[in-house]
Formats: sequence, C-alpha cells, structure tokens
Amino acid sequence: MLLTGGLKSLLPHVLRRIIRLNRLSISNTSGMAEGYKQANVVILPKSLADDFEKFCHANDGPLPLLYRSQPGDWKCPSLSSDSDIRTDCLQYRVYEHGVCTGSLKSLKEYSEQLKDMVTFYLGCSFSFEKAVLSAGIPVRNVEQKCNVSMYKTAVPCYSISPFCCNLVVTMRPIPESKLEAAVLATSELKEAHGAPIHMGDPGLLGIQDLSKPDYGDPVHLHPGDIPVFWACGVTGAEAVINCRAPLAFTHSPGCMFITDLKNNNVGSLRGVPQVHCISQDPLHFSVVSAEAAQKIKTLETLIGIDPGDRGIIHLQRQDELLKACLAISHARSVLITTGFPTHFTYEPPEENDGPPGALAIAAILQALEKEVAIVTDQRAMDLNKKIIEEAVQLGILKKPIPLLNYQRESADSALTFLCENGNSGRPRYDHLIAIERAGMAADGNYYNARKVNIKHLVDPIDELFLAAQTIPGVTTTGVGDGGNELGMGKVKDAVKKHIKNGDVIACDVEADFTVVAGVSNWGGYAIACALYVLRTCEIHDRYLRKAVGFPQSSKKMVWLSALPSVSKEEKLLKTLVRHGVRSGKTASLEMEVDGLPFYNTHSLMIEKLLQEVQK
Repeated sequence: MLLTGGLKSLLPHVLRRIIRLNRLSISNTSGMAEGYKQANVVILPKSLADDFEKFCHANDGPLPLLYRSQPGDWKCPSLSSDSDIRTDCLQYRVYEHGVCTGSLKSLKEYSEQLKDMVTFYLGCSFSFEKAVLSAGIPVRNVEQKCNVSMYKTAVPCYSISPFCCNLVVTMRPIPESKLEAAVLATSELKEAHGAPIHMGDPGLLGIQDLSKPDYGDPVHLHPGDIPVFWACGVTGAEAVINCRAPLAFTHSPGCMFITDLKNNNVGSLRGVPQVHCISQDPLHFSVVSAEAAQKIKTLETLIGIDPGDRGIIHLQRQDELLKACLAISHARSVLITTGFPTHFTYEPPEENDGPPGALAIAAILQALEKEVAIVTDQRAMDLNKKIIEEAVQLGILKKPIPLLNYQRESADSALTFLCENGNSGRPRYDHLIAIERAGMAADGNYYNARKVNIKHLVDPIDELFLAAQTIPGVTTTGVGDGGNELGMGKVKDAVKKHIKNGDVIACDVEADFTVVAGVSNWGGYAIACALYVLRTCEIHDRYLRKAVGFPQSSKKMVWLSALPSVSKEEKLLKTLVRHGVRSGKTASLEMEVDGLPFYNTHSLMIEKLLQEVQK
C-alpha cells in the first residue's frame, strides 16, 4: 500500500491509476494532485438526469457542473484522458430508495445497471487549496492530516422536483487577519464553489456543534481562527437521498475524482471583495465589493455636511453607514422608531425631520421583502397612522406598516416586546433603527437642543435599544444630527465636547452603529440608497443567498422605484404640514415650495444620493 507522502505532487493520471489498483492507505483526497481540479460525483438513472442538471444550475454554489456524461459512459474526456468512473474514486456510496446501503471501492459489479445511468462531475473545494496556501493562509485539515469537516445546514436549496434538500457546507478555520485574503483567493474559482457563503458563528447556519460534523472529520480551530464555510458538493448526496431514486451512487465524502484540468481562475464575481464584521454576538462577518463599499462611503460623505455649523464633523465615525447597512441587509425583520417633540408648546409637538427618513428606510425594506414595523409614542399613534396611510396612497409605501407602541409595565417589558414570550433565543426583530428619535440623557431626562426637558412627551423606547444589547443576533442603528438622538450614546464624549449644550443634552444610550448626518432625514435617505447598492452588488447578493438559488437582478427596477425622490419627499412634507408637523431646523435652512417649508438643500441632497447610486 502507498502512503500519503508525495501524493500532492503526483500527476492526476498517475493518482487515478494508483486509486484504481486500490493501493492507497488514505481516507480522502484533500491535498492530493495540488493545483488540479477535483470533482464530486453523482450517478443517477437517466430518467432523473435532466432535472438534476436543472437543480445544479439553480444551485451552482454547491453544485458547479463540470461535466455530464451520456448514459452508460464511464469516461469523461473533457476532464481526463484515461478514466473509469467505476474505479477512479477512493470510495463510493450506494443509495437505494434514499437509503445509503453501503460503501464500495469499485462500482464494476454494477456495470449493467450503470448502462442506464448518467454521471455528474461537480466542482470541489479541494481544488482551491493550493490557491489558499499560495495566499499564505493555512489549511488546517491538511495540517492535521484529516478530512475536511462537512455539515448539514438549515439553508434550503432552490428546489427542482424531485430534487430538494438543504445546503451542505465545508468548514475551514481561517485566522481572522486572513479572512479577506481567503475570500479573495477563492472568489474567482467558481468551479471550486467560489467564495465562502458564511464567516462566523455556525449557529447562524443551523449548525449546533462544530466538533460533530455530519461528514468528514472534526478540524480543530487555533486561537484567533474564525470558522469559514464554503458551499459543498455533498449537497448532491443529500439531494439523492431526498429524491429516493431506486438506485444511485455518489463518491464517499472527501473521496473525490481527480481530473486532469489545472485549477485556473474562472471569473465568477465582479469586483474585489471586502470583509466587514457586523456583529460580535453572534460573531458574523459580511462581504461586499470594493466598488459598492466606495459608493456607500461617498454617500456617507455627502450626508456629512453640516448646514447648521453645529460641529457634527466631530461626531462622525468612518464606515458606520456601510456597517449599519450590511447588518440591516442581513436582517429578516426590522423595527424603526422616530419622533422628536421639539415644538413642546404646540400640538402635535413633532418636527418634520425624522418621519420622511424613516419612511424612506421602510419603503426600501418593503421592496427587499423584509418585515418592517414602526414603534412610536402613544400620544403620536393617530398622527403616525394617518401619515402611513397617506404614504401608501402617495405610492411611497407599498402597503401599510404595523404601528406599535411600547410602555414599561415591568422589568421584562422590553424583552417581552422584542422577543416571542420574552425568549431571547426567539427575537421578533433582527435590527432596530432609531432616526431623529429623542434619546435619554445621562440624568434620565430627554432634552431638545436648547436644553429644554421634554421627558413628559417621550415614551421609554430607549429601553428597547438597551434590551437589544442583551439579545444575541439583534443589532441597532442610531441616526442623528445633533447628539441628543437615540443611539448617539456611542459618540457621547464627542457630543459633550463639541456640541452646544452637549454636556446636558447628549444621549447616553448607544447603538451598535451611529450614522451622523447634517439632517437626520438625509441619513434615512442614505440608508435606503446604501441598501440598494448592497443588493445590486453581485458579491454581496451571492453571500446573502448562500450561493443557492438565482441572482435577484430581475428585481432591480422594483428596488430602484422604492428609493426616495424629490417628488416623493415634497408630497410627504406637504402631508406632514397638513397634519400640523413643523420644521425643527433654523429658518436659514428653509425655503418655500408651493408655499410650504422645504429645506433649500434637501432636494439637491436627494438628487446627489441618487446620482451616486446609479453611477
């Protein structure tokens, strides 16, 4: 028997011959024939072949199709010069009516049945190991001389009857400092599964215990390593099990077919990927193209001008808009709050900065098919209900948004509001957004910019943001323009130092991400535009859908039509004025539009944001 030494440098045809003669004492082909493509194998009755090919094309992350044979053809001339699929994998599995009935070293005894069967050769992540090593990234399973870890996930593949199953992934521990390099090294290798589909906590994929892989061997993480997951061709075996074919075969996980093809780059994505951490609990990283990230940075710069010369430049933190929108992009359900009762002697006391930005965010979230709700003060419920109804009539919103109110009734009120039955493991919302929402100061009061205490007009919605800090998987964003808004606690030291009356008015409640704008509405518009940029980014879209299903580019016009526009916001501001909502900014920032107040920089800002988005 031959041992593993030197196998990585042997040519594929030599390795296949050795495998064919059953002269290897190894359990997997990881690290062998370095630089050459390896393939997962699925063999099905010819009656199922067309549907399985469609299933592969619908899920080309886990199932990149290298070659489909003719019925009864045991060779694959486009992949190898002299091969026999009956003998050239280290080990095979046999499936009968969806049940694995055994493992074999050879399929020759099934030669008669194979005459009516079709072989699919599917790309394998072993193929990218050389590229990963060349980038200076360790391959831990090769170091530990074991098979890669493979796990079933809770992520459903796109179904093509009779094929349906959940995604299977491989996991490779990657040092945190090498995450971006790992994405870059594999993103163009589409036929080897391409870039990772998840980086961080395995629980977000439905994987409960990394020490117990469903296939392969446990691979130990070194200190500082992050679990990184790639789509895996063993997904094909899961599909075979679920389709319950009378007879089917696959390679045994890790026992690949080795081709004669060099693993040259095959471009799969446009742009250079960047990696950003969007959550610490659970640990979660996201991916975006450098081009999309730069667009969002430009949006952040545009909204950062200070028309009131209040010193907000000192509150701004780089890339907060990008990280906030990456977190929102991954969210399933979002809760928005707004409302700053600046005009405390009037009824209603609200200002018109906040609601337009909140509705702009809600509109794009609806277009992206996310759940969205708004929570507001009890005294403002009727007003907000009317505004939402008219926003639907004006075409700003696709449908009405659930309108909620929060009151503290017990110590667990916030947790009960945010989670089903108060269970922090079952949150109703993944992300909370506060935009131009009065924020609680260090003394427990709420202040406008002139140090007037308006606590009697503000419900304790801050408690939801404080509770969110204790709920794994729930992140928060605060949008403000003066430092006294909910979420600005993250920059409270700068507020106290640089903002007039900051020592009194500074909000003490932090958000995970703080978006600072010259006018808070601009922050809302920028979030909406940034979410559009992300969803139209091929690299981010693939990561969001875990490389299963199809790109969502056909919905681009729907998303674009949901973005804010000058005409939409003029109509909404007129609606607010009709309901008695006044401007909260200084007169120097106002102009007359059809006899109604409107910021003289407002329409220009919207136009600039939209121009940047559509470049």
